[in-house]
Amino acid sequence: MPTAPRRVFLLSPANAGGERARLVLNANARFDLAERLRTGDVSLGEVFSFVSGLYFRGKLAYARAFAAPPRGVPGAVVITGGYGLVPPDTPVSLAQLLEIAAVPIDAGRRAYREPLERDARLLLEACGRRCSFVLLGSIATQKYVEPLVSVFGERLLFPIDFVGRGDMSRGGLLLRCARAGIELEYAPVAGSIRHGPRPPRLPRIRPGIEPPVALDRPLSPHPVATSPPATPRSRKKSPGLPRT
Repeated sequence: MPTAPRRVFLLSPANAGGERARLVLNANARFDLAERLRTGDVSLGEVFSFVSGLYFRGKLAYARAFAAPPRGVPGAVVITGGYGLVPPDTPVSLAQLLEIAAVPIDAGRRAYREPLERDARLLLEACGRRCSFVLLGSIATQKYVEPLVSVFGERLLFPIDFVGRGDMSRGGLLLRCARAGIELEYAPVAGSIRHGPRPPRLPRIRPGIEPPVALDRPLSPHPVATSPPATPRSRKKSPGLPRT
């Protein structure tokens, strides 16, 4: 009996240097999320959901609804500055979030690109040949596309309905699909049309908060696969991250 196709989602990051990020990073902030961040009692997905709002919440909800990863591999990972690919349920501290914010998401920056490509190669090896990788993020920019296509090639996909939509429209679309149980159609990123006319505006939905992300394992610059990679080359220790 043939094995069912597998799918892992790659979530583009929230802007860790933006206005909402500065709120949660403020040492004097007294709201719940900021206080839990200072004690390390919060996940990367929860922080990025606050920082990015609807867009990241939509990506996270959609990935939870439709991920089909191989055994021992997370169904979704988040692209980060300096830390490569990190599962969204990973606990994060204030110091670690500051390090992530200090590394620009720029394909020309080694501090961003090298950990990303390292983890992408490890993920590719851990997932085997029948797994595809769906980028939930902008394909109109090289900052995600270039490093990821260099590793995943034609197995890197994206939702066709993303073409022409802005961040908020994508987030709303993903949240609706997750709630309705309707999966979008995907196409390979390589060779695709990445720009198009803006589609009709989505009808409004009532704002809501997704269930809190479970805290699972500590944040580290180590491989994203939870089961040991098969080859000795994949077991090399990951390089340390630049400190700010």
